[in-house]
Amino acid sequence: MAEDHIRYDILVQEALRAVMRKVLTEVARTGLPGNHHFFITFMTNAPGVRISSRLQERYPEQMTIVIQYQYWDLKVSEAGFEIGLSFSDIPEKLEIPFSAVRGFYDPSANFELEFDPRQDADASEPAPPAEVETLKSPRAAKKQDAEAAKPASKEKPKAAKSEQPAAEAGKGADVVSLDAFRKK
Repeated sequence: MAEDHIRYDILVQEALRAVMRKVLTEVARTGLPGNHHFFITFMTNAPGVRISSRLQERYPEQMTIVIQYQYWDLKVSEAGFEIGLSFSDIPEKLEIPFSAVRGFYDPSANFELEFDPRQDADASEPAPPAEVETLKSPRAAKKQDAEAAKPASKEKPKAAKSEQPAAEAGKGADVVSLDAFRKK
């Protein structure tokens, strides 16, 4: 196979991040239109990510946030975005570079983008196909978590998945069900 000197893989990743940047910029300016909302999965240990030590401890590798009803101070730059969110009724400010984002999903439009953060870390040399990690999309993660959370009997589940620390769940991040935020 011929060597790719142009690096189409990196160009495509940059173009897709530009789509996410444009969407978030518009939302910061005018708010979320219609039923649109976003699940954004990012690497918590990536360079430039700024989250509280409490969140870093709870999500040491990756985390998925939901931008829907309760967010504030969304600011978007060329390099990333800042947002205010509440976790267990504690307000937090997050700073996330676009290079740390692994997935962007808008369920209202069934629109999903997946990124490979390692391509940004080493743009000079592509990873061999055997080493490229299959990305778990927020939609797939949510479906898998919903299946795992189904009780075997007719009893109701004891606690919401969002309250369980990632370390206890045996993975790096939780996908929080929107039902956890809806008023009953």
